[in-house]
Amino acid sequence: MDHTDLNIHEALINECRRGSRKAQFRIYELYSKAMYNAAYRILNNREEAEDMLQEAFTECFRNISSFRSDSTFGAWLKKIVVNKCINRLRKRETELVFVDDYRPVERAEEETPEASWPDATVIAKAVEKLPDGYRVVFSLYLLEGYDHSEISQIMNISESTSKSQYLRAKEKLKKILLTTHRNG
Repeated sequence: MDHTDLNIHEALINECRRGSRKAQFRIYELYSKAMYNAAYRILNNREEAEDMLQEAFTECFRNISSFRSDSTFGAWLKKIVVNKCINRLRKRETELVFVDDYRPVERAEEETPEASWPDATVIAKAVEKLPDGYRVVFSLYLLEGYDHSEISQIMNISESTSKSQYLRAKEKLKKILLTTHRNG
């Protein structure tokens, strides 16, 4: 990626470093929706996602001098959001479901395409029904683009636990969607 591609908002970021409230507000406008969505997918709670969004932006602007241009600003900010959300999950003492069942999770040889897939809202509602541990790993991997190595570091779990949680989340999600489809 070209260095200029990484710093599309460099002028705004520099203004934020100088304490410009106007620049901070503009950065907030540019990134708040995506960061809220990431927080909501992890926390599954609108109020907590809003709280984490505010805390993340506060931390972002407080520590903006530590932002280095070796990654995009969005990736740096998302890391703050994700870490805040994971810490919130830990603080609310939610038992993240990390099954100690070490039976290998088999991947389906060939998944058959469904005749009609549910729309995105149905899938989003099904993801919300996943147990916290499954939902967090599923969201971080599939929706936020983290790999299992990164997830293991973020969540302080092994890489194999991250992989098995992801596969179990997919299986649970299929069951939820089938139940929803049958009952709907």
